[in-house]
Amino acid sequence: MFRILLADDHAVVRQGVKKILAEAFAQANFSEAKNAHELLGLVSSERWDIVVMDLAMPGGNGLEALKQIKHDHPQLPVLILSMFPEDQYAVRTIKAGASGYLNKESAPEELVQAIQKILHGGEYISAGVADELVLYARHEDDQPLHKQLSDREYQVLCLIASGKEAKEISAELGLSVKTISTYRVRLLEKMKMKTNAELTHYAIQNGLV
Repeated sequence: MFRILLADDHAVVRQGVKKILAEAFAQANFSEAKNAHELLGLVSSERWDIVVMDLAMPGGNGLEALKQIKHDHPQLPVLILSMFPEDQYAVRTIKAGASGYLNKESAPEELVQAIQKILHGGEYISAGVADELVLYARHEDDQPLHKQLSDREYQVLCLIASGKEAKEISAELGLSVKTISTYRVRLLEKMKMKTNAELTHYAIQNGLV
């Protein structure tokens, strides 16, 4: 018997993932979290064999939640199951301690395979993620501008490009409006841009939104 914690803000997704895994792992017990706050609370209060989590959740940012989990429970494996393509977040999550990264469009069989490998002490790297890791290793000092940003700067860039105002971004990331404004200034400086429109144009051109 082992325990799997599923974290996603969409009930349909949680139930779909649970159904796939329950058929493959008859001995598994499941619990669910619908936001980052619930996720961190359950991780702190109970024992888990693996966490399967999305990156985009209310109540806190998924990437920051991953870092908190790995800080508090470094031995707990975490599989990221996200709508974001591998080239956007895979390297960042692997660097933050994730045991694997899958896009939600992956086949159910690949999800089961990933869980099996991680539960046996391994890490699951899909072909897409492997390509991204190779590119990162070979060109670490010559990355596109957005890949040179810190995780938080990158999050703010994507949210600005999606049309959100500073107040909305502050609520989503759990930071003050002043802090978001500071990150925006850093973004503009690092990317040698002057306006949100330029940031948005860049994000669209590079498939970030």
